[in-house]
Amino acid sequence: DFYAAPRLSPDGQSLAYVTWNHPQPGGVGGMPWDDTELRLTRIDNNNNNNSSNISAETASHTLVAGQDGDTSILQPLWHPTTGDLYYISDASGYYNIYRYKMGDSTSMNVLPMDYDFGGPAPGWVLGQQGFTFLPQDGRLAAQYSKDGKSVLVVATVIGNDDGPTTDVQEYGMDDGLPMQFGSILGTTGSNDLYFTGGSPSTPTSIYKWNLSNKQPAEILVCSSSLKFPEGFISIPQQVEFPTTNNKTAFGYYYPPKNDNYQCTTEDVPTLLVKAHGGPTACTGTSFNAGIQFWTSRGFAVLDVDYSGSTGYGREYRRRLRKSWGIVDIDDVCAGAQYLVAQGLADANRLCIDGGSAGGYTTLGALAFRDVFRAGCSLYGIGDLTALAGDTHKFESRYLDGLVGEYPKDEAIYKERSPIESVDTLSCPILILQGEEDKIVPPNQARMMHEALLKKGIPTCLKIYEGEQHGFRKAENIEDALDSELAFYGKVFGIDIPGAVDIKIDNM
Repeated sequence: DFYAAPRLSPDGQSLAYVTWNHPQPGGVGGMPWDDTELRLTRIDNNNNNNSSNISAETASHTLVAGQDGDTSILQPLWHPTTGDLYYISDASGYYNIYRYKMGDSTSMNVLPMDYDFGGPAPGWVLGQQGFTFLPQDGRLAAQYSKDGKSVLVVATVIGNDDGPTTDVQEYGMDDGLPMQFGSILGTTGSNDLYFTGGSPSTPTSIYKWNLSNKQPAEILVCSSSLKFPEGFISIPQQVEFPTTNNKTAFGYYYPPKNDNYQCTTEDVPTLLVKAHGGPTACTGTSFNAGIQFWTSRGFAVLDVDYSGSTGYGREYRRRLRKSWGIVDIDDVCAGAQYLVAQGLADANRLCIDGGSAGGYTTLGALAFRDVFRAGCSLYGIGDLTALAGDTHKFESRYLDGLVGEYPKDEAIYKERSPIESVDTLSCPILILQGEEDKIVPPNQARMMHEALLKKGIPTCLKIYEGEQHGFRKAENIEDALDSELAFYGKVFGIDIPGAVDIKIDNM
């Protein structure tokens, strides 16, 4: 059903590519982080324009990896001098880097580690490449994340045919690298590496870093020209907290930070918990104005990588299977309660927000749990049945693995849809929605708003003309943030200087 990452060998004789199918009835998966195959096809350069000489793809390929139907293979890349094929696979339980030797058709994990290589969003975006080669000396450079920080691994991969490489060096922030980085590109004839990355005080940028001199990485292109005083930048702290089923989950805690104000030791901040979209994705630590907006105004923020997020291995990622709307909600609630227990958040002023899939987690936490006192859904999914019936091909069977087969499991869809459980809602909710949203149609927001009105719950609905699934216009992004701040100010009785006027029904 799907093809991705075509890579032509250096000699032009072989084409490697990744492919995967929708799940069979009763199956799970169907997304590139679930189960894919890495295939290899020989190219006949003498007959490549003669369709009568081209065999059926399924009959002419070599299956390199993914034979078990339960392994995710991503990011194939040919070595420029040896002609071997490298790729990322989660066969070990983590996304590690493997080498397929063309000579004897064998694969080996060259960097076995209990960390995910490959970048933060495997399979969502075409063209990602979490490792590269330094061909002049037979080394490979790759990235993984540890304790919320990116680590650059440089390893010798030529001359170690008998087992995993043991010649490994690691580099991080102390060596001039940013706190977080992803896709990497090497260059022939030099030790320069190029990559995308950022830090809590630096927006996502393109960096150049030289492996030889290890000077601070040079920013070549930055996604924002704005400069922010360090005294207003909150630095995240990765937290690991207990959650249901004797598991732990992860998030990034941002304390309030504003040099113009000083809190007393008795002050416990309002906490805003943020649920990322996807849901098979993750949050990050590069500068995020949408988080610093809150911390500079006295809020603490917990940005949660709930169960199902990427970057923590296959078991963590697969916790979401058949459990979306359960474990993610458990985790955002557990994270908030953990910070309350640590004295880092006020139990009476807990709020939550999220967009798209994160909006679904937000609405679910407000409908099915009693932890938060207010929330904001940004173009959030309220009706899973509507989502199952109208989405694009790539995600059209995504919910099979997250919830169940539709319509066979329609009862589960309804049970987990917040729009079907408005009677259980009891706290104020702000709903922000784009008028032209095709993924979460605005009628869902209107239905949720009407139900809240009838129940007498404080609520506000703002629909932005010209916006789709995710706000793009600067004036609407600004208004959404200002409206959410004013909403919490009224709900919690917080004096917000210069707050915008917002009309909250039933209040």
